[in-house]
Amino acid sequence: MENKIDGIVIEQGPAAWTVLQHKNGFASMTLQGNWHLSKEYDPARLQAFARVVLEASGEVVVAWQPCEMAPGQQWRIALNVPVGGLYRIETCLRMRKDDPAMEWPVRGDMIHHVGVGDIWVIAGQSNAAGYGRGEYDDAPEMGVHMLRLNGRWDLATHPLNDPTDTMFPANREWSNPAHSPFLKFGKLLKRSLGYPIGLLPAALGGSHLRSWNPEESGELYRNMQAIVRHAGGSVRGVVWYQGCSDANVPESGEAETYYDRFETFTNRLREDLGDSALPILTVQLNRLIGWETSDALDRCWGKVRDAQRRAAINIPGVGIVPSIDCRVCDNIHNGPIANRTIGERLADVALKAVYGTSARHGLAPNAIKAHVAVASESGDGGRAEIAVLFEDVKGHLLSHTKEDAFAVEDAFGRIAVQAWRIEGPSEVRLVVDRLPQGDAFVHGAFETNPAYYVPFDDATGWPMLSFYGLRIEGN
Repeated sequence: MENKIDGIVIEQGPAAWTVLQHKNGFASMTLQGNWHLSKEYDPARLQAFARVVLEASGEVVVAWQPCEMAPGQQWRIALNVPVGGLYRIETCLRMRKDDPAMEWPVRGDMIHHVGVGDIWVIAGQSNAAGYGRGEYDDAPEMGVHMLRLNGRWDLATHPLNDPTDTMFPANREWSNPAHSPFLKFGKLLKRSLGYPIGLLPAALGGSHLRSWNPEESGELYRNMQAIVRHAGGSVRGVVWYQGCSDANVPESGEAETYYDRFETFTNRLREDLGDSALPILTVQLNRLIGWETSDALDRCWGKVRDAQRRAAINIPGVGIVPSIDCRVCDNIHNGPIANRTIGERLADVALKAVYGTSARHGLAPNAIKAHVAVASESGDGGRAEIAVLFEDVKGHLLSHTKEDAFAVEDAFGRIAVQAWRIEGPSEVRLVVDRLPQGDAFVHGAFETNPAYYVPFDDATGWPMLSFYGLRIEGN
């Protein structure tokens, strides 16, 4: 025998812990369900109501609103809720029209811990999924929620890419994930903006860009779109950390085409999500240690890193942060301390470039030009100094050591860099043992495991972005 409960039942509406993406400061939520009374009643006098209150204080945000009453003891309402929270959604059934103060209506279902704020997608491969091993100080925080891969909203906790009971098997991890940068990212946004942040994990360890490009295999792109639809279809931006797999197989040619394919991914994602300015915040590849390397492998890592750097220069709305100075916990995965740093850097970029609410710099030193600054002819081919100019230096470039952080080559091969020094606030001078001939290029910290101590901005502590193939002008 069916046991019906007196009052309002919510059959459809946001689940507990949901974060709704706001638009122009509001989000619309639709509730509907049925009602029941076991005692005699006058149908003409019954009315369902719904309201929204702050969970922490009970302060009314949206006052009691009458619902549309439908045949079959059904009801429905659409509420326009301002950005903020966490909210509690309450319902009730008023039996008497002479109860305007709503003192004694019949009970109704409630939905707890609902927020209206911004949703960010997490996409990429293992360092996006999060494989930081070891202890960490990165506790969950109310107001930073996640859509778990089981399809249910929850408080955001590590590991974000937990595949337990997943309904999105395309990005099910083979190994257990651990710590990632993005809980820290979400907490810093929430604290600065003052409203909830939702996270949508969609990354997969080991994935190639082709799996994210809808014009190639695209299976993870389609999976990500399904996750976004499940969360309501609208997001504020994407945090992206990927590229190792495209750099690791020189013969595949994927490193050479990375920029064009990433631009295609970006354009299609913006088109499909209906947001031509959708922010995409990227992390430049970290380092790969303990593997047998080669010149070809080093160059592939340099080409992917440089494609990421150029994407942030050339594609509006794409940002980038460095990770070359971050400590790994195995041969390729950032540890928890490194992940916290990356999360902080991504939040800095978001708050400055996306939200415009931060005075922090949010940019890394970026090599933009190289030219021969000093040249001398001699019988052994001459000597030269090559000036590398950087932009986005807030303070002054510094370096603790003079490791081999830079390489120079021309049509005749490598040109030895005998020494380098910092000249002024934003220039590096390379002393080379011969004049470059013809087309010549500078590379900076491009290898799989480059120099640890590269020039950094003393005002932010951010290292320079790695670069590859920066043309030397004026030869």
